[in-house]
Amino acid sequence: MAGSWKREPVTSTVMTVKEDWIDYNGHLNMAYYNVLFDTAVDEVFHHLGLGPDYVKDRGASFFTAEAHVCYLRELSAGMPVSVTLQLIDFDEKRAHFYQELHHAEEGWLSATSEQLSLHVDMNARKVAPWPEDILANLTELADAQQGLPRPERAGRHVEIRKKHRN
Repeated sequence: MAGSWKREPVTSTVMTVKEDWIDYNGHLNMAYYNVLFDTAVDEVFHHLGLGPDYVKDRGASFFTAEAHVCYLRELSAGMPVSVTLQLIDFDEKRAHFYQELHHAEEGWLSATSEQLSLHVDMNARKVAPWPEDILANLTELADAQQGLPRPERAGRHVEIRKKHRN
């Protein structure tokens, strides 16, 4: 897919919410939102050249350093979902991206995730620069998505806003 990116967020394959992912509240357990987001990241990163063989062949991988998830609407067993991914920024060692989890048929937004991934030398277990070919693939994706508006929900953080007390 590298070289064939479109000027839009990348959309994952359709996935189905599994029955055993449902918690005692009767909806998708929060941990499995991350499974869905991570599965979509793996799809995109595979197309960037960071698939399953990357660790074995190059002795490097990518780790999530930070993630922020917003849960907006419940998901139930059997629902079809897909995830979009937009590359927000990257540098020689890091990639910052934003994802949205949607009901695949009805289109409504269920959750968002914003993440920072680090390229890691698996032997040294330290952050290391992306190889030139991977950096070129990230550049191609960034160029294709250039001009997309920054997602409205990107850059959020956790806080309780203070109210004036009388």
